[in-house]
Amino acid sequence: MGRGKELLLFLGLMCTLKRCTPMCDSGLNMEGSKCVDVDECQETPGLCGKHTRCFNTYGTYYCQCQSGFTNINRNINFTGIDGQCQDNNECGYDIEICGRMADCTNLIGGFSCTCKFGYTKTKRTADCRDIDECEAAENRKEDICGSKGSCKNLNGSYWCKCAKGYTNYGNQRTPCSQLDCETFDASSVPLQYNSGLADLLSMMRNSCMALSNSNSSNEGKADGDALLERLLTSSETVLSSVYMDANEGMYGLLNTMENSIRLIGPQLRDNRTSMGSNETAVEIAVHRGRTPPTGPVHLATENSTLDTDWKTAAGTGAYPGFAMAALLSYHNLERSVNRSFDKLQGFEKDGIEPTFKIFSRLVSVVVSNPSTQNLSQPVILTLRHLQNKSEARYICAYWNDRGAWATDGCHQQKSNATHTVCRCEHLSSFAVLMAHYPVDQSFAILLITKIGLILSLLCLSICILTFKFCRSIHGTRTTIHLHLCICLFIADLIFLAGISQTTPEGGCRFIAAMLHLFFMGVFAWMLLEGVQLYRMVVLVFNATIRPLYLFLFGYGTPLVVVVLSAIIRPKGYGTEEHCWLSLKDGLIWSFYGPVCVVIFLNVFFFIITVWKLAQKFSSLNPDLSKLNKLKAFTVTAIAQMCILGLMWVFGAFLFRKGNVVVEYIFTILNSLQGALVFIMHCLLSKQVREEYYNFFSCVCAPKKRYSDFSSTNPSNSQSQGSRSGQNTGESHI
Repeated sequence: MGRGKELLLFLGLMCTLKRCTPMCDSGLNMEGSKCVDVDECQETPGLCGKHTRCFNTYGTYYCQCQSGFTNINRNINFTGIDGQCQDNNECGYDIEICGRMADCTNLIGGFSCTCKFGYTKTKRTADCRDIDECEAAENRKEDICGSKGSCKNLNGSYWCKCAKGYTNYGNQRTPCSQLDCETFDASSVPLQYNSGLADLLSMMRNSCMALSNSNSSNEGKADGDALLERLLTSSETVLSSVYMDANEGMYGLLNTMENSIRLIGPQLRDNRTSMGSNETAVEIAVHRGRTPPTGPVHLATENSTLDTDWKTAAGTGAYPGFAMAALLSYHNLERSVNRSFDKLQGFEKDGIEPTFKIFSRLVSVVVSNPSTQNLSQPVILTLRHLQNKSEARYICAYWNDRGAWATDGCHQQKSNATHTVCRCEHLSSFAVLMAHYPVDQSFAILLITKIGLILSLLCLSICILTFKFCRSIHGTRTTIHLHLCICLFIADLIFLAGISQTTPEGGCRFIAAMLHLFFMGVFAWMLLEGVQLYRMVVLVFNATIRPLYLFLFGYGTPLVVVVLSAIIRPKGYGTEEHCWLSLKDGLIWSFYGPVCVVIFLNVFFFIITVWKLAQKFSSLNPDLSKLNKLKAFTVTAIAQMCILGLMWVFGAFLFRKGNVVVEYIFTILNSLQGALVFIMHCLLSKQVREEYYNFFSCVCAPKKRYSDFSSTNPSNSQSQGSRSGQNTGESHI
């Protein structure tokens, strides 16, 4: 009985804790006293993942992929735990799922079929059938093959059969265009101009006629690149030897090259082709298609670039199914067209007509637009200069049909030392011209220069002989004067012979460097003269300077300056008008800088010298003869510095146009400086005048007979000897 009660109590406790209810399996819920199935698909949306369908079963569920998707584990039934669905690439599984006349496009969970060009879907079925483009164009009253082309329908396409004299350049859906093979008539070019040009025309005419007689849709297309190579090879022979005296011959050559590029361009395989030879370089861009092209076009060769757009290249008329733009550059043709500038007007400056020179490679611009004389938008040409120069005016010009250079419709947009940008409203062959504006030197200036320099050279020659062979005046100051005159003599001689010899360029640079060297030498020796006067007045004793030091400074310093200047700015020597230092790049200060330093130092030395002389003159027992001699030295040195310094003050403005008065002053001072040096250092020196008198007395006096000498009184001989000894001693002192 006791155990029975305990069992009842335990069962009551279990019921209290609700553990007396029967347990349901997984996927079932207890409703009352029954276990009921749970619909997991409804209770947990997205349980199976994306692109799936969920199926509920008693006590569980399963998943299946939607149509167009496959389980990653290749299971048909799965749960959200053991698999997901991925898209099927139907186009990859079955390449003919859309048929041979359509293209398959994979979609998420499916695919779509698009009929190929020339086909369309039927209304009843999804199959693709051929479109009869010829019939459709006829119904639309559209002439898709041109007036001289007949349309032939093909399966999925069509092609235009061109009549004789017309072609579509091997592009089967291109309207037929007329070929003008008469532009390559070799008989129109006289053989005296160039026989090679006639051969080139004959070759291109044969190619044009072969293309004109071709009726096949693919003929000629693969020969474009080979024909272009033949053209450049054949033209290389012509251009390497061409120098046509007749302008019509040069125009014929340029016109032949442009027409040849216009014929070859549409036959090229690629949309962009670059090719070159020793004499030419060309880049061609071609657009093919039924729709007219749009957008920019940029072409470039080594020496030029072209910027335009497809609308300008194709034109505004009927679109023939293709468009072309080409840039053709000639490497050495500028030597043959460096003339015929007489038609250029309106470039006078201050009443002076400039001279012109070709300053870039000659380039030709070729487009398929049949109307190039009045373009809807200007083309932009950037041409590289043959040399880097910034001291000239650059002009954009073209070679016209009259065989001369012209500038109408072509304008310079901007320019620097290396390139010029031209904006042209028509197309032709273009180049950059450089206008020279020479300094206008009148006949009077040239006459004064030549006469004065010849006189100066003569006087400097006398000075050099005097300082070299007149022993009584030998000394440090005479050595300085000697080498100052030598530098000035060489500088004046080079100035007289080469200041205007601007060609060749290398020779002009050498002349400018030599002028720089020897004019710098003049000022170096002038500075040494100021130093020597300062030492003579201040040091009194041991005032001489060793010759080695004089030579090192007098010639070494100018040489160092010129060498450094040539290394830093080699192109600053020589200008377009004169063989002198350029005024544009700052090289001129390698001359005027040292000159200013020399003048400043000499002024300092002369001020101290004059001050010291004034002190000595005011002393109680001055040595007047020596002081007067130093005074004369100082006055001539100051006068010499003023003449040379003042000359180059005006010389700073000499090579700028329009300073006529300055030109006259510089010319007079430069021409007569040798004469002034002769007057100051020779004629105004009493000792030199005495030497001249003795020299001319010996040369001009008649020889005395021997009897005159034999009858001379001995006493007179002694007196003469004593006087001679006195003179010798005075000279020695």
